[in-house]
Amino acid sequence: MKILSPRVLRALERFNATYPWDHNAHYHRWILRQLPPRFRLALDIGSGSGDLARLLAGRADAVRAVDADPAITARARQLTPSTLPVTYAVGDAATDLPDGAYDVITCVATVHHMPFAPTLARCRHLLAPGGTLVIVGLSRARTPVDHLLGALAIPANAALGWLKNKGRPSARPVAMTAPTRPADMTFDDIAREAGGVLPGVRLRRRLFWRYTLVWQRP
Repeated sequence: MKILSPRVLRALERFNATYPWDHNAHYHRWILRQLPPRFRLALDIGSGSGDLARLLAGRADAVRAVDADPAITARARQLTPSTLPVTYAVGDAATDLPDGAYDVITCVATVHHMPFAPTLARCRHLLAPGGTLVIVGLSRARTPVDHLLGALAIPANAALGWLKNKGRPSARPVAMTAPTRPADMTFDDIAREAGGVLPGVRLRRRLFWRYTLVWQRP
């Protein structure tokens, strides 16, 4: 669905490149609000530059972080103070998730890189009783609601980029240097498959081309 002309899109791309901001980090504080004040063990899947893992470490006894990209994982280790209880591992998040009984599992802008339903099933298995899974994911726009949210996000995205950078041209945040790819599942596909694996799961469409998923293991 075309909303803007190619000329306007190119202008927006130049503007956004001048004033970049991390859409995923925008949701980190929201993620923390879904979690207990303290917990024992957390797993961050697709940890990237470690921004969320470091936030989780402020509440956790230990955080395990996994990412498939060796370069961004090395950068995460450099950025993480040795006093924080975070360990990083390079691995395929679809097959190399470390065993454990996790009180918290987070996954931001990563699950669309993996087989969706099997990944949810693996997370369900790894959660301790009462544990919480929080996903911030990407979906492919298909419905009028999807396109409306996308249209609303375009001016908001530019405005927030300018505000977050205080009107000064900036380099991309380290977290935005990791490899990416577009999502291929629609929100309806995601809701259907998630409901089959995680009874009672809560999903919601969000601005900035994201959705959220929260589930607590009984």
